[in-house]
Amino acid sequence: MNCSIRTENQQDYDKVDKVIMAAFKNMSESDQSEHLLVKRLRQEKTFNQELSIVACIEDNIVGHILLTSIFIKNKEEQFETLALAPVSVLPKFQKKGIGAQLILEAHRRAQFHDYKSIVLIGHEDYYPRFGYQRASSFDIRFPFEAPDQNCFAIELIKGSLANVFGEVVYPKAFFE
Repeated sequence: MNCSIRTENQQDYDKVDKVIMAAFKNMSESDQSEHLLVKRLRQEKTFNQELSIVACIEDNIVGHILLTSIFIKNKEEQFETLALAPVSVLPKFQKKGIGAQLILEAHRRAQFHDYKSIVLIGHEDYYPRFGYQRASSFDIRFPFEAPDQNCFAIELIKGSLANVFGEVVYPKAFFE
């Protein structure tokens, strides 16, 4: 489906919140608070407006994706990366390629801003098609219980996670 992709702006916030709520409304895995997470992440000092992206059809917002700066930390080092959370598409526009367009644009923008990797918790059948691999294959762990098949990482630059290992460190906004 043909849509336009652009950076989210403050005037979009209420519309984006509604898209997120609608996208997760009938998902049994959701606690229905994804829109609240996005609101909190927008208040973080590390929030990068250019990494909050919307998909539009005829000036109507039908999808959204957000990348947030985080770290992977071990006893000796920490490595900056991004968290993808969440990607949302209005139900009537799902399975039409809009989520894919948002993810690919997010990857492009992340590389433009010199990020080398992204981590996420997501559906085991969806994210591998974009190059995501199990985070455990990189010895990357998450700070909470999540099935291994739902924990992902991607190298935006080949080999960028070769010497990166440890636990993902999220900002407090993820846990409020």
